[in-house]
Amino acid sequence: MSNQEKLKLLLHENMQHLRSASAQLAVSYQRCKVISLVDSELSLDEQEKFEALTSRFARLADLIIQKTIRLIEHIELENSGSLLDRINKAEKKGFIDSAEQFIEIRQLRNSIAHEYDPNSLLQIFKNCLDYTCVRSKCENMR
Repeated sequence: MSNQEKLKLLLHENMQHLRSASAQLAVSYQRCKVISLVDSELSLDEQEKFEALTSRFARLADLIIQKTIRLIEHIELENSGSLLDRINKAEKKGFIDSAEQFIEIRQLRNSIAHEYDPNSLLQIFKNCLDYTCVRSKCENMR
């Protein structure tokens, strides 16, 4: 088996991981969208649900940006360059709809990993719901 064939097989496996991660995120979204974030006091159960949502959101973002797009560039024998370069190339090739949106998603992913202030976490929860909702609507339209 050639190196290109191995990479294509790896891409196929990666796409299965993306589908699985997307389905898991959709489950968390369904559980969290009914929870009110107007009040800053979430129960422990609600906090757990949002922790799952943010974790799954960050994982899917990493799978798309760090693994899948990089792997496609490797298959196409391109230099991946910086993260910003990778995102811009992905938009030009039609892999993603908006580079700007993916930059914001990446920034949100970083906030998820490094934020501990409860008030800021509420905003992160809201942003994850918003981005997940937008993505779900996009997939339903296709």
